[in-house]
Amino acid sequence: MARTNNGKVALITGGGQGIGRGVAERLHADGFKVAIADLNLETAGAVAESLGGKAGGAIAVHVNVADKNSVFAAVAQTVTELGGFDVIINNAGIAPTSPLEEITEESIGKIFSINYNSVIWGIQAATKAFAELGHGGKIISAASQAGHIGNPGLALYSSTKFAIRGLSQTAARDLAPLGITVNTFAPGIVRTPLMENLAKKLAADNGRPEAWGWEQFTKGIALDRLAEVADVAGVVSFLAGPDSNYVTGQSILVDGGMVFN
Repeated sequence: MARTNNGKVALITGGGQGIGRGVAERLHADGFKVAIADLNLETAGAVAESLGGKAGGAIAVHVNVADKNSVFAAVAQTVTELGGFDVIINNAGIAPTSPLEEITEESIGKIFSINYNSVIWGIQAATKAFAELGHGGKIISAASQAGHIGNPGLALYSSTKFAIRGLSQTAARDLAPLGITVNTFAPGIVRTPLMENLAKKLAADNGRPEAWGWEQFTKGIALDRLAEVADVAGVVSFLAGPDSNYVTGQSILVDGGMVFN
């Protein structure tokens, strides 16, 4: 079926690969114009071109999510080039292993600046743009299964994702009067380059083969398979679309049955 423009514009951080790319492709198929925002402008550009470029409703935008001014600039560029702004997906992040005894001030600062601070900047930039455009909107951020239950060896990553859930709940209450909904999606173990690197490092750190690393992350999944990017993108599509207009302050787990609320 041919794509039909729905008149909405979405920006996806970390849209150059992995979950971010899958989300961008799904929202574009849903009819959104999409801004592929990434630190790596080359990969972002490749995704945008694969979706037809600006003429097809897709642009690449450079962003350093740890830098407030960069996030605000990315949103402003999206408004200018795509003619509007309705949804932000705060997806970019890193997931290093962090044994408790190895945590440093530097490692705390780095992961929080990328995973957590970026969500604050995204919320602020989106709220400003929505107000200037005279309408509400949707703010959707990446939490994690590890933000619902602490994961061994991932103290810092889990901490940032728990923090994003708390921030989003507060923002949902604060921004509701402005017609803005705020939600998170919480993936489990997804086949992405980031997850592959994490599994390999965990195995290497423990002197085990790569398969052992994957097993540590995949055991206990009720549906007995890893998530594919499309599984996560489908939930983000729901949160970005009109069917979720009465949903706010929630964190939707997309983990195949690892955590039950």
